[in-house]
Parts: sequence; structure tokens; C-alpha cells
Amino acid sequence: MTTPDTPATIVQPRRWRRVKLAAAMMAVVALVASGAVTGWIVSLGPLPLAKAHEVSTTVLDRNGKLLRAFAMADGRWRLPVDATTDVDPGYLNLLLGYEDQRFYSHAGIDPLALGRAARQLLTRGHIVSGGSTITMQLARLIEPRQRRSIYAKLRQMVRALQLERELTKGEILNLYLTLAPFGGNLEGIRAASLAYFGKEPKRLSLAQSALLVALPQSPERRRLDRHPAAARAARDRVLMRMVEDSRIGAEDARRAMAVPVLRTRRPFPMLAPHSADQALATNKDSNLIRLTLESGLQRQLETLARDRAAALGPDISVGIIAVDNATGDVVAHVGSADYFNERLAGQVDMTRAVRSPGSTLKPFIYGLAFEDGLVHPDSLIDDRPVRFGSYAPENFDMTFQGTVPVRRALQLSLNVPAIELLDRIGASRLSSRLKQAGASLVLPKDEAPGLAMGLGGVGVTLHDLVQAYSGIPRLGIVMPLREIEHDDSSVRSPLRLLDAVAAWQVGNVLLGTPPPENAVRNRIAFKTGTSYGYRDAWSVGFDGRMTIGVWVGRPDGAPVPGLIGRVAAAPILFDAFARTGRLPAPLPKAPRGTLIAANAKLPLPLQRFRSAGELIRIANRERRLHIQFPLNGSRIDAGAGQGTLSPLPVKVAGGSLPMTMLVNGKAVGAIDGRRQRMIDPPGPGFVRLTVMDAAGTTDTVTVRIQ
Repeated sequence: MTTPDTPATIVQPRRWRRVKLAAAMMAVVALVASGAVTGWIVSLGPLPLAKAHEVSTTVLDRNGKLLRAFAMADGRWRLPVDATTDVDPGYLNLLLGYEDQRFYSHAGIDPLALGRAARQLLTRGHIVSGGSTITMQLARLIEPRQRRSIYAKLRQMVRALQLERELTKGEILNLYLTLAPFGGNLEGIRAASLAYFGKEPKRLSLAQSALLVALPQSPERRRLDRHPAAARAARDRVLMRMVEDSRIGAEDARRAMAVPVLRTRRPFPMLAPHSADQALATNKDSNLIRLTLESGLQRQLETLARDRAAALGPDISVGIIAVDNATGDVVAHVGSADYFNERLAGQVDMTRAVRSPGSTLKPFIYGLAFEDGLVHPDSLIDDRPVRFGSYAPENFDMTFQGTVPVRRALQLSLNVPAIELLDRIGASRLSSRLKQAGASLVLPKDEAPGLAMGLGGVGVTLHDLVQAYSGIPRLGIVMPLREIEHDDSSVRSPLRLLDAVAAWQVGNVLLGTPPPENAVRNRIAFKTGTSYGYRDAWSVGFDGRMTIGVWVGRPDGAPVPGLIGRVAAAPILFDAFARTGRLPAPLPKAPRGTLIAANAKLPLPLQRFRSAGELIRIANRERRLHIQFPLNGSRIDAGAGQGTLSPLPVKVAGGSLPMTMLVNGKAVGAIDGRRQRMIDPPGPGFVRLTVMDAAGTTDTVTVRIQ
């Protein structure tokens, strides 16, 4: 006789439940086979697929590589996936072999799998393999069950039939790979692979594939970041099962089982965070945003900015933009040295912050001067003290170079020549031309463009500055920058910066700028700038393929003693070009009609630049009455030794007609309409010649007749 607590009384009901469960599963098989569930399928209504298609917003680079993903509103990570392009075939082989061997042949329910599961339950006393197909598991993910029951299983089967009727096999597999749980807030194969292995699931090892097959069966109890031992045991069971089914070799499985499973959870990729933030704000309704950036170069330049900023000081940040000249596409965008650094205001995009550009606007001043024919790169120009009203520009080193070629004046970034040229072309014209090219200059409130803007007395962003510079290697045509592919601004009209010859001349001059220490000459055309008070250091350069701009400074605008563009920003610029992995491309050839000549062979007006003040002085001198010939103090050979003196010509410039000629104070007649007169010298010796015009103005010279 057995008591209520004896094993016999406990085992009997358990066996009876297993028998009932197995019988129920067999009944379901028969029910499905006969097609008796058709009416029930209709009564359940349409599949709730809309919510199942909700995924995290992902931002991709121009080649489809993930730059950044954003968690869904409820905090889950669910990344879209395509089994044919995004997932390792080895993983799919293990998944289908372990979960659903006849996935591509059944209609959503696999009667053979259900029968096998029921038989194993009866013979072994526990569940060895489930009878659920991938489609049935997807149905459960779309409509999560509250508890396990025969009714829930039946509903799952019905939904599986509906899924097979409405979706293709590829769509079903993709949706399963997107929704499958992998522990915590991770859903889908991509989120799991990125979080656990730090890589996309395109190339997985056998150990990694088996682990990802095992996790969805019990995602919380096998989470790598909490239960790595349980995860490893489950992985090894998958591998042993695959050996039994001859899907993998025993030796391969042995090596895979030897791989440790670490307690880990990696952060999701976060390249180009400023670009991603801007893209998300612009495309609020899109789950997939493709940028023009190149992830490889972006990663390189983010590392460069972080390392160089750390070397320059704890309060220094760096911004970098790299642009493809041909298309205007931004291929790298580093908004700050460290996005998460609050001390550096890391989430503020410094490439769009308005700062003083220092001397970086000078190339455009020279370009307009070339365009207007005021100077040639080999013209001479004076670098000397000069004053424009109360404004007296000085060079950075407080010295003056004297008379130098225009080419050298730009390469050395001399201030006085640049301001002299800006005075001739006009500050308003420079401002409007840059605005025409898409670069907005920000002036203090109620202030008009002035000469000081040539040395940084204006605000501009690195983004706009790089856009303007990219027009130089394009021979004066600017292509507006873009970072988001296929957006509303994709149709962009080219903008005019300079004429082709002037742009080529600017690029040719900047190509010869002395590079930073240890850099190669004549490879990159570039210009540096330092704002007033050492607040901003700039360097913008280009070759025939790419334009890169660098800003260095404190985000709060505080001065940094010794922060100079040539020392702080230029080395970063050259390093950025080196990290593109390409040799610098040559600049375009000189356009037809370009004048290439040494100074001595230039047309006379181009041999030497004359400032506006000097031209006024010359004009005033030419308008003022003066005797051009003979010159004051000269000796005139009139033939006194021969006894007869020859007539002496007198030539006058300026003044107002009529004019009277006086010799030694006596009037001898009028100057003719050509402002000339021949006079008879009174004799050898000193003679005083005077001319008086209609306004009473006079000019006198004394000559010696011999």
C-alpha cells in the first residue's frame, strides 16, 4: 500500500499529463492535415504586422555600413536585417538545421516535426526538440502568449498559416531575424551580434553562430552579460546536435566548443554622432537614413581629433570636415573631439559654430583681385606701414617685408597687402561673393562689411568655409555640401565663386605655401588662420580630389595663449590627408587664356600694384599744373658756344587753359592747346621759367642754358 507521498502517486499523474500532451499534439496534426481550421483562421482577423515592422532608426554610410543606431521609444534595440545580405550563411545553416529543417517546404506547420517532438516526449520523458517552425516562432513573437497552453499553441499554428499566406519565405525569415529575443533589450540577430561580438553578423565564427542560435530559446537565462556559463552550455548542445545531423564536422565542433564565452555587452556603434543627430532631426519619419560619409575615414578622423585635442590640452576641442570636390558630398564630419565630454560641450557641433576665421578669407580677396586684373601672382606689392583712417593693420610678427611678389604675400599671409587689395575690390563685394557661393559671413549687429573682415573681423562656420574652399579646385564653381543622400536638397545647383583663371591662380599660389614641419611641399594647397586673441586656429586645404577643413579651439571661445593655426591646425590637416589612404591628387591644369609670365614680362600695369591712396596721389599730381619739361635744375645745351641759341621747348601738364608763359618774370605769350610752347632763351646762364593757368596757379622751374 502506498501513501500519498510515495513516488508512485507522483509519477503516475506526470505520465498521464505527458500522454495527454502527446495525444493533443497528434490530434493537432490530424486536424491540420484535414484542413478543419479554415473557419478559425478567418475568425482571428488580420495579422498585426504593422507593429512587428517597427525597428530602430539606423544611420548608414554611403556604402551601407552602420554609423549609428537609435534605440526604439521603449528602449529596445531592434535593427532591420536582410538574411541574403546581412547574415552569415553558416549561421543560417545552423539556425534552420536546429530549428526548422523543412522551412522552405512546409506551409507554416511541420507535421513531421510535431510528430517527432511528441514521440521524444513520450519516450524520453522530457522535451528534446520543439515542434515549432520558424514561422510559428515568428507568430509567437508577433503575438506574445501569456502562458503555455494547447489553445496558445493552436492560435500560434493558425497565425503561422496566415503568415505563410501573406509573406514570402524570405520575408518571414527576415522578420524572425529582426524580432528574435537575445536577452535584455536586444532583439534580432544584428542587435545581438553588435552587442555581444562588436560586429555585424555578416561574418560569424562557428562558435558565434551556434551561440546566437541557442540564445533565443531562453534569452534571459542565457544572457551573455549575466549567465555566460548557461549560454556556453546551450551553445555546445547546438553544436553536438549539428554534428549528429551531419551539418558540421566533429573536429570543427570541438574547436568551437573550446572557445570561451565571456560575460560581455559592447556599446553599439556611434560614428559621426553629430551628423546622425542632424539627420534624425531632418528625417523624423524614416527608419533608415543613408549619409554620404565614409565610415572608414570617419573613424580615422574621429581618432585623430580625439588624440590631437588631448595633446593640446583638456579644454581644447577639434572640428574636421572632409569633402569630395567633384560632388560636394561630405565624406567625414567630426563635430567635436569627444561627443560625451561635457567639459568640451562635446554634443555641440563646432563645424557649424560661428567663429572668427582669422586669415582664412585672404585667398578669396586675392582671387577677386586676380579676377579684376588688379594684380597677377607675380606682380609686386608693398608690405609697409599704412593707415586707413584709424585702422592700421600690422603683420602677425609685427614686422614688414617691404616689396614682395603677390604670390609670396599670400603664402606668408601678410596682412597689409591683403587689406590693400580688399580696399581696392571692396569689403561688400567680398561679402556678397562669398554669400553667393553659399558661405554666410556674420557681422556684429548693425555693422557693415569693412576692411577688418579680411583679418578675421567677421564670423563664419567651418562648414561654410570648407564649402567655399572646395570651389577653388573646381576652378571657381562651388557645389553645395550635402550629408544626407536622396533628401529634398539632392538636386543642387552649382554656385559661382571666382572665374576659372582666378581660381586656378589662387590654388597654384596656395600649393606653394610652406608646409608644417616634416611635411612634404607642393602636395596640398592650404591656408591657415588665427583669430584675434588666440581663440581659434584654422587650416583649410585641398588637392584635386578632396577639401578638408580643421578648426581648433575652446568651445566656450576663451583665449588659448599660443594657439596658432600653423602650429595647432595645419599638422592635423596634413595628417587628415594622410589618413585618407590616398596620395594627393594633382590640381587641375591652367585654363585656356591664363597668363603665366615672370614679373618683367607682365604688362606694365600688372608689374606693380598701386594702392588706392597712391593712385589718388598720382591723379592729383597729374591734375595739378606742373611743368613737365624742362625739369627743374636741369642743364640745357642750346648751342651757346656757337653764338646762336636754339629755341627751348616747354611742355606743361595739368592746369586750366588759357595759360601764360613767363621767362624771368616777363610774359612771352600763351601756351597752346597742346600745352606746349617754344621760347627763345634770353642768353646763357640760369633762366627762370614760369607758367600761370586760368585759375592763377603757377609752376616754376630754373634751368641753366649753355
